Amino acid sequence: MTHMSCLFPALACAALLAPAPAHAAGPLPQLRAYEVREAWRQPVAPVRIARNTWHIGTAGLSALLVTGKDGAILIDGGMPQAADHLLANLAALGLQPSQVKWIVHSQAHADHVGPLAAVKRATGARVASNAESAALLARGGADDLHFGDGMLYHPLQVDRLLQDGELLELGDLRLQVHFTPGHTPGSMSWSWNDIGTDGAPVRIVYADSLSAPGYRLLDNPRYPRIVEDFRRSIATLRALPCDLLLTPHPEASGWRYDASPVRERELDCRGYADAAGAALDAQIEKERAAR
Repeated sequence: MTHMSCLFPALACAALLAPAPAHAAGPLPQLRAYEVREAWRQPVAPVRIARNTWHIGTAGLSALLVTGKDGAILIDGGMPQAADHLLANLAALGLQPSQVKWIVHSQAHADHVGPLAAVKRATGARVASNAESAALLARGGADDLHFGDGMLYHPLQVDRLLQDGELLELGDLRLQVHFTPGHTPGSMSWSWNDIGTDGAPVRIVYADSLSAPGYRLLDNPRYPRIVEDFRRSIATLRALPCDLLLTPHPEASGWRYDASPVRERELDCRGYADAAGAALDAQIEKERAAR
């Protein structure tokens, strides 16, 4: 049987069948791990935020546990290597892994959802997210709009897709989701009511990041409406009733979780949103000037 390449002229046929020439270029680059600052990896003991709200993550990344009579809801987890730490802090609070019934998140980046697949396996909890984030979670962070494959984690299967403003209920717990896209297209913020450490009712908001670190904001071909999304999310957070603000990166809302946890500065949702709006405007102007 005649080889298909013989249908080409003789010179082309010879070129196709010849071995590929060796290249004199240097070796392929090393793979680079996603490395982060030490505080993001530093375990800390559970920190009580309110009567039923705890921080169980690391010094530099929030992982919140909201507890009730029928179980607990975990919001975010930090870096992929934090799974065992989260489970240890559950035990420190006297909770069994099976008491975590729901896992939710803010943004689907590796520094916030990295360990959630492992925590889901250990607890049997169900995962709730929205459609935008569910796609990125299923890819394990691959093909991120801004970071490509630079922040990977174990893929996570979502059990329930949320709509904007929906309530996630577990017995006496009622957490409301607020879609706040921009930092990622599927970014979500959360609000719930609790009792503060002073015994007074407190309305808590866990607001996702409103930053655009190194992002292309103008004429972004993969996220054409990124600026509009940011502005709408800023307006959403500015309008939320907010007695106590928490954020995925605790320093963004004035918190420091270390050997002596403390809130170093007071900041509410309005202040957080206004600062984000000013930073967004400045970044857009800088991008325009560089054109």
